Amino acid sequence: MPRVFVQGRPVDSYPHPAPEAGRGSVRRVTEVGEEVLHRPSRDVTEFGPDLAALIDDMFLTMYVADGAGLAANQVGVDLRLFVYDCFDDDGVRHVGHIVNPVLDPLAPAGRRLLDEGEGCLSVPGAVMDVPRPDRAVVRGLDKDGTALVIEGTGYFARCLAHETDHVNGQVYLDRLSKRDRKEALRQVADRREKVFARRAARTAALSD
Repeated sequence: MPRVFVQGRPVDSYPHPAPEAGRGSVRRVTEVGEEVLHRPSRDVTEFGPDLAALIDDMFLTMYVADGAGLAANQVGVDLRLFVYDCFDDDGVRHVGHIVNPVLDPLAPAGRRLLDEGEGCLSVPGAVMDVPRPDRAVVRGLDKDGTALVIEGTGYFARCLAHETDHVNGQVYLDRLSKRDRKEALRQVADRREKVFARRAARTAALSD
């Protein structure tokens, strides 16, 4: 089986970090509580160099923040778009972006929920168990407006569902009980400074 898929297509190899990051600039990551994260994002209607540049910036920002995925509203941009560089449970790497993503509903009989740890760059330092289906299918477009279908299993399915939640105005805390949400926010309070120190060090290393 191929070990790398780019935009859902198998390739022999792909650089890490992805070449998009080499063209990008680091942007600030928004945090839970900021309005842009808590409302559905707008559909992308214009395709061109500005969108491509945003994708480049998002890739670099994702790597600096040590993430597996990043939605546009996590850099303060109110558009339905996310990027990802994520391994599934079989060690297969998936890299790409998807514009105006829509997550296919799965029939209850055909899905299995996995209750596993999940974090978020906009909830810095917190990791909580969140039930997600072990399979995901997301439909959308690429930066040129060409139709895409991206399928994932295991951890990559979790990534696809998590990022699609973002463009719909949800963070994973919204899927937690009140008690677990309180615990997640306690973790943020304890760990946020260390998380941001690591991000700042990675950003500084880029300019050396």
